[in-house]
Amino acid sequence: MSDEPLAFEPEQFQGLARVFPLPNLVMFPHVMQAIHIFEPRYRALLEEALATDRLITMGTLVPYEGPDEDAPARPTVAPIGCLCRVATHQRTPQGTYNVLLLGVRRLKLGAELPPMRPFRVFEGTIVEDLEPALPDEAAVTLQADLLAAFRRTLPQVPDAQEQLDQLIGAKVSLGMLSDIVAYSLDVDADWKLRMLAEPDVLRRTRMLVKALAARTSRGQRPFPPPFSRN
Repeated sequence: MSDEPLAFEPEQFQGLARVFPLPNLVMFPHVMQAIHIFEPRYRALLEEALATDRLITMGTLVPYEGPDEDAPARPTVAPIGCLCRVATHQRTPQGTYNVLLLGVRRLKLGAELPPMRPFRVFEGTIVEDLEPALPDEAAVTLQADLLAAFRRTLPQVPDAQEQLDQLIGAKVSLGMLSDIVAYSLDVDADWKLRMLAEPDVLRRTRMLVKALAARTSRGQRPFPPPFSRN
């Protein structure tokens, strides 16, 4: 198992994103996701990342709804993704990899480069959070509202309650908290992509509080996303 430095500065990203697209996973900054990489093209992607900047962009494939015979050879990738840093990686005897990724920034995907590598590469632009200009008390109240709404969706999940208590104790920022909660929700990818595409922390938090209230009224609750395979 190889551990990598986790510190990230925006200037470390050179504007070209190696994209690892998955059909249902929407990755967020501030969270970690385990993936198993076995396809040769994505092994090549990881190996290039490890040899250079250790950065991988997790993208989300847009569902194709037309006839199978008309399906594009290069499926559409959502225009917003998550730039991730390799936290740990382990090469198996079969040549595959178990990888733990840390989300570091939102990334707007632009034009796709010609297929010169086995994996897909897009132009990318980092999207920074817009922190709310709120009085301290208002920010604390909004964070408390989000935590309370999230807690109400987890009455029967002890592990999740323990993780939530750890978040409260860590005094995380509102932006970080909103990303962690959005990632944890068991909702469709389109909704998560809207959350990922929203850099305004205040607006994102209010969207989450509203969505959590609606889920509570329907008796639903989130659960952590499962281990993902490419």
